[in-house]
Amino acid sequence: MVAVSLNADLGESFGAWRMGDDAALLPLINSASLACGFHAGDPSIMVETVKLALAAGCSLGAHPGFPDLQGFGRRALRMSPREVEAIVAYQIGALAGTAALQGGRVTHVKPHGMLNTMASADADMAAAIANATRAVDRDMILVVLPSTELEKAGRAIGLRCAAEGYADRLYEADGTLASRTLPDAVHHDIATIREQALRMVLEREVIARGGVRLRLEVQTLCLHGDEPGAVESARLVREGLLKAGAELRTLPAMEFS
Repeated sequence: MVAVSLNADLGESFGAWRMGDDAALLPLINSASLACGFHAGDPSIMVETVKLALAAGCSLGAHPGFPDLQGFGRRALRMSPREVEAIVAYQIGALAGTAALQGGRVTHVKPHGMLNTMASADADMAAAIANATRAVDRDMILVVLPSTELEKAGRAIGLRCAAEGYADRLYEADGTLASRTLPDAVHHDIATIREQALRMVLEREVIARGGVRLRLEVQTLCLHGDEPGAVESARLVREGLLKAGAELRTLPAMEFS
């Protein structure tokens, strides 16, 4: 039986400003990656989202990003590996404390936005993120793009790494995600998102730019919550996978090699 964990990046509101419909999305996924106050989120939002995630039976993950509220963590910042290690540990700790208030526990780390993109190609930055994760909790799962420096760094120090696929992103022929600066980088058509998700999980491949077929083994599938139609596309993906006989699990319940 094929198993996968559906995840979403949540808790990305800030103060009176709201992003996405976390309450509607959480019952459709298995694992929630929560913003920790640097690219989005704040202490009250974190508490609220943790409470909703636990009520929905989702496992909790930290979603650390660059300290860039205005750019939503999608701008490249020049930071040393030592600084990156510090901000990642800081954000994991913030969510861990917030989760403890509700009797929950953080079980995975998934870097956000440009931090994730840069760490996928930069070995020193990748090592900083992996080291920070392991220092907080050696049993933590590190969510990574497959075959990247971040996956290498995590595995090198004994972390369990969950290979992640994106249902709503265009892939390049080399297996990287298309830059968000490109107009076709994000899929908005719900049928296209559903088709790509099912292909990734059931056929273990993705159709990249130019029709190139790429082999892609994933343990978790990201369903972005900040796009229009996010809830409906998540519902269709979930229904499609269950109909095809796939088993949906939280990240801690997945099997790792």
